[in-house]
Parts: sequence; structure tokens; C-alpha cells
Amino acid sequence: MKTILRLLGGLLLILIVAAGAIYFTGNTFKVIVWLNKPSHGWDPSLHAPDPDYAQASSWAALPTKPSAADFVPAGVVASPADRAVDVFFIHPTGYMHAYDWNSPLDANSMTEENTKWMMANQASAYNGCCNVYAPRYREASIFRYLAAPDDIATKAMDFAYADVERAFQYFLDHDSNGRPFIIASHSQGTDHGLRLVQQKIDGTPLAKRMVAAYLIGNRISDKDIAALHTVHACDSPTDTGCIIHWATFGDGGGPEPGSFTDKLLCVNPLSWLRDGPRAPASAHQGGVPQSGRFSIQVWGKDVAKGTEFKPLTVPVKALTWAECRNGLLYVADQAGGPLDGLSLGNKNYHGLDYPLFHMDIRLNAEARVAAYLAQASRAATR
Repeated sequence: MKTILRLLGGLLLILIVAAGAIYFTGNTFKVIVWLNKPSHGWDPSLHAPDPDYAQASSWAALPTKPSAADFVPAGVVASPADRAVDVFFIHPTGYMHAYDWNSPLDANSMTEENTKWMMANQASAYNGCCNVYAPRYREASIFRYLAAPDDIATKAMDFAYADVERAFQYFLDHDSNGRPFIIASHSQGTDHGLRLVQQKIDGTPLAKRMVAAYLIGNRISDKDIAALHTVHACDSPTDTGCIIHWATFGDGGGPEPGSFTDKLLCVNPLSWLRDGPRAPASAHQGGVPQSGRFSIQVWGKDVAKGTEFKPLTVPVKALTWAECRNGLLYVADQAGGPLDGLSLGNKNYHGLDYPLFHMDIRLNAEARVAAYLAQASRAATR
């Protein structure tokens, strides 16, 4: 009886603390995170085995197997199956649970469905220019960003990056065959993508094979770019060997004060100019409403929800103007529009970084690849 009373008392205390936190901060999500975060420290025994990138099952997308990365918006002509350029796509955080600080890579899970969402709504933007390679990796959990001590946050990201680097090396050794490539990513994937450029590409012969790096939706700063040796920031629609980055906010919104200590790199996806001024909505090539649903559930077991991913619909043009302001990309308010529902609050359009500019990315990647191949052809005939 005493044990039961202690348990009830502990539960009551948790409820009181949670209610107080909600009352005083108004942030229910932070309380839910606090109640559901991993209860252990860094425990290697919980990690999933190393992915074997020789196995197709270790890839979310490959040119040799059907995947949601093959989706093409309705009305858009699909490209030939064998393209001259590859894209290595690093997906963002889809692991929202607390079994461990890194994904256990469960194929029958909500996490896997979220990865499929990323293939359908993000990686698919590159299938017009490139053969898509997207590794599954032991990504850091969302709790790494919301509730991890500094040492675990670092270890979780290092652990995830090690998978990405091994996948990239396998891609180079077994699939690339010397072809040009694009690095593309979003959010957590952009952390890993920038590190890949810094440690494996910049200042090496691989830099000459990199058409561009579309490293979108994170915190790449002008200081990060200045520290590179041979890779630079893109500043035109057909610039090559360069990095593209933006972080999207709706007009009238913006990040919390102090969120960014350094000015971010902003390449305007309507003009493809660094720190590009306002480009009109008439320049917007088209957003594509999401296929399926990205699930944000940080409690309970990580089980598949049976999410259905239907083909992408017709792009919607002229949805927004876009301009870089102090390193951030601002766009028209999307509330009530065809892409509503992906805002994180305060008009933080992190979830719209790709869907809002799907056709702009698709067409620009094709143009940038064409420019790269033309330059390579001219160089070969000299």
C-alpha cells in the first residue's frame, strides 16, 4: 500500500510541476519534452548496429530501387532514368522518440515514415537533374536539440555524422564512378552536409566534382563560408562549386531574440543571389503541397502510423515573394494557403524550406547541372 501511495504521490508531483510549467511558460511542448526525454546518459549498448551501405536496405533512396524520391509533381515531365550527375541527399530529423539519443533504425516505425516524407517532399526536388542517393543513418533524436546535456548533444551528432561520412565514402567508391555530384540536405542533414563539405570536399580534388551544395534550413553563417578554402557561397543561378543556404520565415514573424549569434548565409531561391533583395511573386516557380504527413509525436512507442504517400500534385506558382533580410529569408504569409500547416509557430517556416520552393529548386538544380557540364565540356576541348 505504501508503495502505491508513493507512486501516486510521485505522479501527482509530476502533474503539479507540469501544470505549473504550463501556467508560467505557456509552453506545453516543453513540458511534454521534459516528461518524455531519454532517461539514460550515453549508452552505446542501445545503439543500432552500423548500417551496411552495401545493402539497399541501408538507403532511403537509390536509383536502382523505387522510392518516394522518384515522385514528380503532376504535369512535370519526368527526366530520363540514367542521369549524368548524382545527388547525395542527407535527410533531416525524423526520429522523435526517446528510446535512445540516436535512431535505432527500425524499419517499421513512425521514424521511417518521416524519412519517407522527406524523400517525397524534399529529395524528390532533385530527381530532374540527378540520380538520388539518400542514406538511412542513425540520426540524432529530436531530444538532442531539446533536452540533451552538451556532452550528449555533441556525441549524438558525431555518431550520426560518422554514418553519413561512411555512406558518402561508399557512394564515392562504389556508385559515383567519377561523376559530378550535388550535396543536398535539410535541417540536421545540413549540419552533416556542411561538415562533409568542410572535412571531405573543400580543398580536395572532390571540390571540382561538386556541382553545388544545397545545404538548406539550418545555421550556416557567413563566417562558416569565409573559413572555407575552395568552396564559396553561390551568387548566381548558374554558379558552381558553391553552397546554397536559407532559413525561411513568414513576413511579420522571425526567430526568438538571441537565436542566431552570427549572420547566416542567405541565398534567395527566387533570384539565387547571395543576400538577394526582394524578388517578386511572379518569379516564384511553384510550391508543391506535401504528400503524406510528417508526424511530430515525442511520447509513446515509435510505431508506424500507416501514413499514405500519394503522388505529388500540381505545383502552385506565384505563391510568394522572397527577400533576404539580415541573413534570414522572408516570404509572404502562407496561412490559409495550399502549403499551410507546416509552420512551427511565430511564422517559422522551417517545414516549408523545401515544399514552398520545390519547383525553384528543381529547375535551378537542372540549370546549375547544365552549366557545370557545359563548363566541363569546354575545358575538355581546350
